Amino acid sequence: MKVIITGATGMIGEGVLLESLKHPQVSQILSVSRKPCGIEHPKLTEYIVPDFLALQPNDPRLTGYDACFFCAGVSSVGMSEEQYERLTYDTTIAFARATGPNPQMTFVYVSGGGTDSSEKGRMHWARVKGKTENDLMRMPFKQAFGFRIGVVQPASGQQRVLSYYKYFSWLIPILKVLLPRTISTMSQVANAMINVSQNGYPENVIQISDIAILSKQNG
Repeated sequence: MKVIITGATGMIGEGVLLESLKHPQVSQILSVSRKPCGIEHPKLTEYIVPDFLALQPNDPRLTGYDACFFCAGVSSVGMSEEQYERLTYDTTIAFARATGPNPQMTFVYVSGGGTDSSEKGRMHWARVKGKTENDLMRMPFKQAFGFRIGVVQPASGQQRVLSYYKYFSWLIPILKVLLPRTISTMSQVANAMINVSQNGYPENVIQISDIAILSKQNG
């Protein structure tokens, strides 16, 4: 598989990148981000794009790939609704258009628990995430999935771990036992992305329980 990964300078993107580099089914990775990710590997090439909104449809640097794992994202905390929509919906859709049309590509979008597929709920961020998922699924890809991840245990060697993780990392083994449907490992998330791209899945919205199933499939 030839894979595009965005957001490698953030926690989820970096973790998915590290796990994908180890995966035998992944032969080539293009990391697309606003600044270098600081990782070197024979499988890895970087494409530095300061503003995803500046990308043009069918960008030649983004064509010919089997899957895109879109892990770039921001928190809505402290943002205006307009700013959040620009950085969440507009940039994701602009990037998706830059990869194609590509009917051979699987597009995996990392959203999160609580995403509102109806686009009518009370929470603005959830409506925006839901609209992003819905519109990606209407685009001319082979298939598109919204990964509604929860708590994710960082991969070994990760440098870009959210600061608050250090305060509750000791809870992760307990959560795995008491609340297994709330937590995934970074390996599970990456393997699920790779396997769903190769094998498909009956649902386009991927919950934590689906990640556990998909991560065990053979590529």
